[in-house]
Amino acid sequence: MPSLDEAVTGVLTEVVDRAGLTLDEVTVTSAGRRRVVRVVVDLPDDGARDEPGEVSMDAVATASTAVSEALDASDVLGSAPYTLEVSSPGVDRPLTLPRHWRRARTRLVRVARTDGGELVGRVAEVDDDGVLVLLDPPSVKGRPPRAADVGRPVRLAWAEVARGEVQVEFRRADDDPDDDLADDLADDALDEDAPDDDALDDDENDDDGREDEQ
Repeated sequence: MPSLDEAVTGVLTEVVDRAGLTLDEVTVTSAGRRRVVRVVVDLPDDGARDEPGEVSMDAVATASTAVSEALDASDVLGSAPYTLEVSSPGVDRPLTLPRHWRRARTRLVRVARTDGGELVGRVAEVDDDGVLVLLDPPSVKGRPPRAADVGRPVRLAWAEVARGEVQVEFRRADDDPDDDLADDLADDALDEDAPDDDALDDDENDDDGREDEQ
């Protein structure tokens, strides 16, 4: 006999497909006399083959309406009241399926291998056979990684991949440092053109002693 999660999944899979999305996960828990139904929707796998992206808020809202109507029309939850939560995958969602990896293209990930090893790199390519990762190993005890390792491509078949975890980046590797330099030069130029503090003080106290609002 299927579990309640599986039964709800059976009801909602086609509904979410018709909304143009993919049903990623369903969990049903109890909160007192009420059930909480959490549904995670993702972009369809065919769209993931083209380019990475995220589910829009409008798409989530459309799916939520369709899911609510389907649950109300079904007896899968019985007569118990329920609270519905529909969302898209968060950055902490483990990468366990090929479509998860397609969503993560260009992102920095930690890959857990089935042989017990792991590596850190940027997802470059994803296809039916596996994933291509460009190594981006972290520094160890303050020592930078070997230059020969940085950017080295590693091809992994799906059978070699246990899971992946997207890493939080405060600065992307493809950020252009020249942009920061240009910003700094622009700030310096503004500082040079700005009037000195004494001039500002004189201006602020003109016009019958009324201070200008900044």
